[in-house]
Amino acid sequence: MAAQKLTKGRLIQIIILMIVLITAFVWRTVTYEAQPTTKNDVKICSLNTGNCLFNIENKPVTVTLLPMTPKSGIPIILHINNLQVEPSATVSGVSMNMGVLPIIFKSQKNGWIGEFTIPQCIHDKMTWSIDIKVHDTTYSSEFTVTK
Repeated sequence: MAAQKLTKGRLIQIIILMIVLITAFVWRTVTYEAQPTTKNDVKICSLNTGNCLFNIENKPVTVTLLPMTPKSGIPIILHINNLQVEPSATVSGVSMNMGVLPIIFKSQKNGWIGEFTIPQCIHDKMTWSIDIKVHDTTYSSEFTVTK
């Protein structure tokens, strides 16, 4: 396509189109409201202080993270004892979005063992959240990982 001469009509058309686009962008930016993300029935516990104790189906359930001072790039083991139902769990970053990591559990004689590895982050310390779902209830535990 050969270059065409910029006429007065084309210039007015370009200016009107730019005004419409800028108006739409400003309107969308000003009226934007972030949708809050909520977790139903969340019970939060910190694994940095030791084991987490939850009451699931009227039975005490202990969640343990090994090693106690987790580091990125090294396999981390999540142990859940006294639970009759296989849990599903995911790990996600709290202080920075690093995606969602699934935890695959294996049955043991005294509970469930799940293994996962935290990817390295640019920060020296980062807070992560483990969301353990049993039936319709989510139990959340947080821990901090160092490089």
